[in-house]
Amino acid sequence: MFPFFDAGPQPGIALAALYALLAVASLTIRRAARGAPPSMLQHQVNAWWRIFPIVTLALLAYPLGLPALCLLVCILAIAELDTHVDGRHFRLGAGGILLGAIAIGVFLPAMALPLIATVLAIGALYCWRRPGPGALIWLTFLVTAGAMLILAIFTTLPFGEQTILAWALYLFILTALNDIAQFVSGKLFGRHKIAPGVSPNKTWQGLAGGIVVSQVVSLALGSYLQLAGPLTLAVFGLLLSLAGFAGDLMFSAAKRRLGIKDFSALIPGHGGILDRVDSLVLTAPLLYCLLRITQQGQA
Repeated sequence: MFPFFDAGPQPGIALAALYALLAVASLTIRRAARGAPPSMLQHQVNAWWRIFPIVTLALLAYPLGLPALCLLVCILAIAELDTHVDGRHFRLGAGGILLGAIAIGVFLPAMALPLIATVLAIGALYCWRRPGPGALIWLTFLVTAGAMLILAIFTTLPFGEQTILAWALYLFILTALNDIAQFVSGKLFGRHKIAPGVSPNKTWQGLAGGIVVSQVVSLALGSYLQLAGPLTLAVFGLLLSLAGFAGDLMFSAAKRRLGIKDFSALIPGHGGILDRVDSLVLTAPLLYCLLRITQQGQA
């Protein structure tokens, strides 16, 4: 019933390595601080101890855990965005959209991509024609809900359950480590800003650090889980790293337009759930499309 436990030792060892890496980072930062007040980096690392266990539970409970995680993200996103808009209309409308997304995922998963693309195009056009905080909040939710729907229908990919589970593990680990690498590289080596008017902390050095780490993680993890050949994994690592950066920048632009630093204070040191899934909002649909294209090319 739960393929994670039938997939052999590789997924468990990969997760254990991730937790070991996080533990080493936590201890190193704590020793370096030597009693000083917690830094932003320390808050960032500590927050992953709250995030990774939830993702781990979703993987352990696959296939039910993945849609459940996506549903949780959407519910929390509605709660966060609702604090930035007046009235009950947003909660009711977003709830209706969420129910529609669930229906699509259950009954029409093959139509998810074209339907999401159509809805997002309409939402983007509306936001462009009537710029304002309200339209931007709706567009942010539509993007998030669409990405979570795509992530939920990973379970319908034309692979075996264990292979899909391995790709989901690959997605979560690569996206998380790319985020961490970009943040750390930017803090340590950042000199040249990419978009100072949107996100002053984003630098070319941070982006480069994320790409390098993503390449290493993609090749090492993908090869260990026997997902694809080195060339495919290298291309996937590069594209997903760039997508993660673009998602982060996109949500930073939304926050700048709304005049807020974080969407909420749900996760100390990380902000809200939308501050954490900003990269996943683009990496999940991109990986889904890449896998579909790869599968069709092999057919």
